[in-house]
Amino acid sequence: MAYHYVGGDRDQLFLLPTSMRDWLDEGHLAWFVIDVVAKVDTSAFHARHPNDGPGRPAYNPDMMLALLFYAYGTGARSSRRIEAACRTDAAYRVICGNVSPDHATIARFHVDHEAAIAAVFADVLRLCAAAGLVSVGTIAIDGTKIGADAALDANRGAEWIRAEVERILAEAAAADAAEDTQGGLFGGDDLPAALSTRTGRLARLDAALARIEAEDAAARVEGSERAEPARVAALTGRKLRGRKPKDPHAALARAEAEETAARVRAERLAAKRAGRTGTSGGDVAPEGVDADPSVLRAVAATAAARAAADAAPPAPTNANITDADSRIMKTATGWVQGYNAQAAVNENQIVVAAVVAQDANDVQQYQPMVAATRTALDAVGITDTIGCVLADAGYWSDDNANAEGPDKLIATLKDHKQRRAARDLGTTTGPPPEGASALDAMEHRLRTAEGGALYAQRSHTVEPVFGDHKENRGYRRFRRRGLPAAQSEWALINMSHNLAKLFRHHADNGIVPAVT
Repeated sequence: MAYHYVGGDRDQLFLLPTSMRDWLDEGHLAWFVIDVVAKVDTSAFHARHPNDGPGRPAYNPDMMLALLFYAYGTGARSSRRIEAACRTDAAYRVICGNVSPDHATIARFHVDHEAAIAAVFADVLRLCAAAGLVSVGTIAIDGTKIGADAALDANRGAEWIRAEVERILAEAAAADAAEDTQGGLFGGDDLPAALSTRTGRLARLDAALARIEAEDAAARVEGSERAEPARVAALTGRKLRGRKPKDPHAALARAEAEETAARVRAERLAAKRAGRTGTSGGDVAPEGVDADPSVLRAVAATAAARAAADAAPPAPTNANITDADSRIMKTATGWVQGYNAQAAVNENQIVVAAVVAQDANDVQQYQPMVAATRTALDAVGITDTIGCVLADAGYWSDDNANAEGPDKLIATLKDHKQRRAARDLGTTTGPPPEGASALDAMEHRLRTAEGGALYAQRSHTVEPVFGDHKENRGYRRFRRRGLPAAQSEWALINMSHNLAKLFRHHADNGIVPAVT
């Protein structure tokens, strides 16, 4: 019995030339990306490639930008994989007009235009605003740790770096001396590959050493600033405010100041009592002060702090010799060498601001992120007041709670603890009690029905964006080194996310992108 199948004839000749318009459906993402790039300002890209001189013409910057948008939108970042796709994938071939830029050209375009790519973020946000997606009633901010193109074990101290610099310079001097005896080696003025690599390594080592010296200088300033309140407390007898430092040596300095302050208070109290009883004035006996309960507690605390400091020698300041701008960050699964990537997201999961920070903690990023969000909205002509900013417990501090700006709901505990506290303590109503502290007022608001419902929007506003970045598209590590490069790539990642949101909105509603 004969079988009949539907199969292609690979020997069939095409009698008429095909059109790339027939390669993809009209509603394909590639066509959408091409249309979007045609509507954003790419003059900064063209200014670098005027094509008015000798040499081979450059690739069209609009084409290269559309290529990056589409690649990042579909989870492809490797320039070699993008180059391969330009030969085999119909969507990439349509975007490139059936030409195939090599991987070096793709990578170089990203490097040469990192500032211009970051600036296009506002144009894409403007397109989203024109489609009605940039609402500002509720903005959720959060941070996620993104790895750097560097390893954790590449952190070194200043002494190691200086020794390595001396070793490399000695090798270079020896190589120069050897070349002087071999005329014409390496073809005249050409630098040998070994020395070219060494030069780049020297630059990275110098950057790491500069960071260590800057942090040591900042630590000395911080130490002097911290010592002044301790000195004043010791002289006046006032108690020190704020949290105790985690560093054992700073904790010892604080404990010693608190012991001195306790003695001052005990002496004053003893003198006051002596005056009331009519006994002779003068100095208080040391044994009387030493027996005071507050002094005894302070002495015990100082002894414990001194033991902890002796057991923990001062940790040297280290810097990563591969990417000196990166920092060691703690994540839920361990430690990572990377950056703290921040995003402000609205109710439609449109990223309205994206900033890369070097601080491991989020608490220092609340006010800068609110300012960055306002700046981004002003840049696209949105003057509406932000309704409420939602942030998790990583952003909590009295300063952030009392900061000027839009209304805010900042968790004071981790989410599961916040929900448990609401269950245990019950809900509240109305405004916070008069005279309540910033912490008590925020916890009161979070336990109201309205505050709890509003804060609950945070998790399904900003966290799915990070989930899309990391889980769906695999963006767990930056591909280039340095803070400016990481900032440019983070902007591109979030631009491609916004374009995907705009594409779905466009497909569902038939809205043609237009810049207002």
